[in-house]
Amino acid sequence: MLRKTRQNIPVAKPYLLATAIAVLIFLPTWVRLGEAWLEFEQVLAHGLATALIFLWLAVTHPPAPNKALTHQQRPFYKTGALALIVITLGWAVLELARIDTLAYFALPAGIAGVTWALLGWQRLISFLPYILVLSLSLPFWADLVPALVHLASAVVGTWVSWLNMPALIEGNSITVPFGRLIIADGCSGIRYFAISILLAAMTSILNDYRWRGWLASLSVAITLALIVNWVRITILVVVGYQSEMQSDLLTDHELMGWLVYGAFIIPVMYFSPVMKRNSDSQAQPANINKKGYIAIAVAVLIGPVALTLATTTTTTQPGLWSLNMANGLKTELQALPIPLSMPEALNQQAWRTAGTRVLLAQSQRTSADDKLVPYLPAQFDRSQWLRESNQQPGATVYRNILTREQVVMAQWYQVGDYRADSYRNAKLLQIPALLQGATRFALVTLQASCQQRSCENAYNAVINQKTTLQAQSFSLTNDRFQ
Repeated sequence: MLRKTRQNIPVAKPYLLATAIAVLIFLPTWVRLGEAWLEFEQVLAHGLATALIFLWLAVTHPPAPNKALTHQQRPFYKTGALALIVITLGWAVLELARIDTLAYFALPAGIAGVTWALLGWQRLISFLPYILVLSLSLPFWADLVPALVHLASAVVGTWVSWLNMPALIEGNSITVPFGRLIIADGCSGIRYFAISILLAAMTSILNDYRWRGWLASLSVAITLALIVNWVRITILVVVGYQSEMQSDLLTDHELMGWLVYGAFIIPVMYFSPVMKRNSDSQAQPANINKKGYIAIAVAVLIGPVALTLATTTTTTQPGLWSLNMANGLKTELQALPIPLSMPEALNQQAWRTAGTRVLLAQSQRTSADDKLVPYLPAQFDRSQWLRESNQQPGATVYRNILTREQVVMAQWYQVGDYRADSYRNAKLLQIPALLQGATRFALVTLQASCQQRSCENAYNAVINQKTTLQAQSFSLTNDRFQ
């Protein structure tokens, strides 16, 4: 094994060089990603291990050799150089706006760009599967959790009904005669999902699969991960019902989940095919295009250097915004029908009117290291407050599964002069807002409690108040919405 690794090092060296150069060009984002790996959170506990697996694969099983290039299959070094410059420029803008999720996605793209500029298009194609493995270490998994929870709730609810168990299924809540089980984020199965995809990618690389093999491996891995999680949750529901919610398994089921996963994954891995490379098809070291270093130098200038010059201390704009609530009175933050949890760094003010409750949460960017749009975690418990299916534009109706209370809520995000109705869009609007010198962000929330039989009055009150506030002229030169 050691002898084979030594033989592979000359072949792997150009790819490792391209990776190292890309890490240096996009170093600030790589540093933040490394810090995220070391936190070992649930959705990224595999991050550091995945990065090490990428290096291990590149050294012990470098990309398979390509056939002789025809005239139509030239390396296209110039196109690779241009791609690298475009990727670096896009990354610099994302890094300046501190849109971390998109900046993380620029990291594997940067490795691909450097590889293309130095080694050519065909070598990049052979290295893409390895870059895909490294991409699995990026912190995008949390965005998949809500969809996985929703899917698990639907499937497990169906399975429980097939078992003829007396259960009330409401969204991600399953109520049996002895208590309630919540399919929360921790029950999304995201770790099984991530590890299964990683194992499928490793198997595909070690077997030198083409796209059909990749598609088959990933399909099996995803299906297996989903079924494992659904089986695990169903077992917990059955155990909770049979034990009248007294079993210790309901509070400590981590080991049980991995045992179920092992029962599924071990046979699949055992019977999976193993294909070895022919001894006469040993890879040859790739030739490095010396002109590619020119593109790398340009990328350094428009990336790290330009970013360093641009990240100077932001001029602070005095004062905070305030809503013009002529008919409203200041009230406690806890007075909202749906209590909201906001970061402590946000300045918060609340008002009450005859029909609505209004909350203004805002922040101000004082340095280049601050985000214009701060990170906002889940604002309320969505396992307790379920979104109703019958929605009208401009506002959302939520129902409390315990008290059956219904509340109409509307929100909008103010990013400098720009306005967005979703947090995702607000993050994207950071880019033009920062280029205009904006430093202030605000989240406005309006809520109204429904009557016992209808939400029509509450909805109208929220929409009218929202329209009134948004119709007020807004200017960064003043210290208020007015």
